[in-house]
Amino acid sequence: MIGAFFRLIRYQNLIFIGITQCLFYFCILYPAVHPGEFFSDELALFILLVLSSIFIAAGGYVINDYFDLNIDQVNKPKRIVVEKLIHRRWAIIWHWLLSTAGVVMGFYISFVTRNWLIGFSNVACVLLLWVYSTTFKKKLLSGNIIISLLTAWVVFVVFFFIDHFSSNSIPGWRLHGAVDNAVHRRTMRLTFLYGGFAFVISLIREVIKDMEDIEGDARYGCKTMPIVWGVPVAKVFTGVWLMVLTGSLLAIQFYAMYLGWWWSILYCTLFIMVPLLWITRKLYVAAVAADFAYLSGAVKFVMLTGILSMLFFKLYHS
Repeated sequence: MIGAFFRLIRYQNLIFIGITQCLFYFCILYPAVHPGEFFSDELALFILLVLSSIFIAAGGYVINDYFDLNIDQVNKPKRIVVEKLIHRRWAIIWHWLLSTAGVVMGFYISFVTRNWLIGFSNVACVLLLWVYSTTFKKKLLSGNIIISLLTAWVVFVVFFFIDHFSSNSIPGWRLHGAVDNAVHRRTMRLTFLYGGFAFVISLIREVIKDMEDIEGDARYGCKTMPIVWGVPVAKVFTGVWLMVLTGSLLAIQFYAMYLGWWWSILYCTLFIMVPLLWITRKLYVAAVAADFAYLSGAVKFVMLTGILSMLFFKLYHS
């Protein structure tokens, strides 16, 4: 039963969320905002922020499986947890417990820091995950965009959290002073860089998953891109975004050459850009669900290697 619960909440994805936020905080934002200093108060709240993101995401996975039971019986009959191992009533209870815990943590952070964006954004995330599971997942492209935006928000919420610390004095908390404009602009650019990467790579993966799940989605009236426009058009759409992402990364490598970040260039080329080109090539010969499932896993690998590239900011600024 414990194993079923962890499968239900997609524990691997939750670990990925935690790694993303921790790397962005410790490798990019923290060293830039207050290098060489340690603020235990801020760190404690950051840990709560990560936990709130994980709890809300876990609740989202539960409610998605709750409403997708019929579709999953067609697409993924061997991986069903709801009803087979965990009763639907308990699934909805777990959704509300996890989501509520994440929202409460968010509002506690907001209360302490007077940054109410955190608390209300957590509420918005819970609501978006609910309407995604009930409505937008079955509609053309809108569900894909919602998930991609929420993926990007995993990065942006950390920036808004620490940016509030750098620009506000909070009574009773030992906080660092204001950050100069140059540091603020640099951290904002990096936030948009990684947030944009998260959005695009997530959008690519979502459309590939739609192609993988086309049989069950079509049976239960979903209007995803492969169903409405056809698999060939969905492949072209995905291929265009793959090329946009690869081209953007290539442009960034020229800037890295100017900085002399040769190890970063080698890493990005071998573990991000080459896999993206390989995925693009394999996408156009993919024909059955197993092919698209394999490509979805490959895209997830690129998501991981892209996030791990944050370590180079720590390396070159240590």
